[in-house]
Amino acid sequence: MMQLIKSSDRGYADHGWLKSFHSFSFADYYDPARMGFGPLRVINEDKVAAGKGFGTHGHRDMEIISYVLSGELAHKDSMGNGEAGGANAGVIRPGDVQRMSAGTGVMHSEFNHAKDETTHFLQIWIQPDARGIAPSYEQKHFDADSKRGRLRLVAANDGSQGSVTIHADAKLYAGLFDGAEQAELELAPGRLAYVHLVRGALSVNGQDLTTGDALQIRETSRLALTAGHDAEVLVFDLAA
Repeated sequence: MMQLIKSSDRGYADHGWLKSFHSFSFADYYDPARMGFGPLRVINEDKVAAGKGFGTHGHRDMEIISYVLSGELAHKDSMGNGEAGGANAGVIRPGDVQRMSAGTGVMHSEFNHAKDETTHFLQIWIQPDARGIAPSYEQKHFDADSKRGRLRLVAANDGSQGSVTIHADAKLYAGLFDGAEQAELELAPGRLAYVHLVRGALSVNGQDLTTGDALQIRETSRLALTAGHDAEVLVFDLAA
């Protein structure tokens, strides 16, 4: 059972310095049919103008993943990440996956310090499987070779295969596909899958997708990714 969500069906906000597509209801965009999918609550495709960014603001009880497509994003938070001399530099670049567990509460900011380059990134929120945990931060790099022609696990609740650890019943895979490259993903009974095509073109279980399209998938035991053309894709394996 698959439901196609076209890129053009997403919400859109233009704040001048920020242009954002919303896959699910967010801020002023509200669609009662698009409130999330399993624990997946937010996928925002954001473009942040040079010299602009998100001022300090707070979150709690949410797993927040940032996935940069181009440019750089500087992160600073109340845990000390991004501070001068801190353990984590807080700058994320293409190939990086940043995970922030808001838990009992965290304040943070995100900024594009470039003078002439837009930062293009995905902001992903996943509802945690436990509330009130201690806030934490993690950042890892996954190079293009590790995602070429395969689905690379980049986030999981057990941190397996070198992925970042999220406190949610979910796994996130990233893949790059072109030409004859293809991959399959087995899903356990009762699991949900959400496929978001970041760029390019790709076929998933026979359904053709283009940039920004997504699939919500239920009652399926296997995903088959084929016919990629300069494709970058994110696949979520989610609790129902």
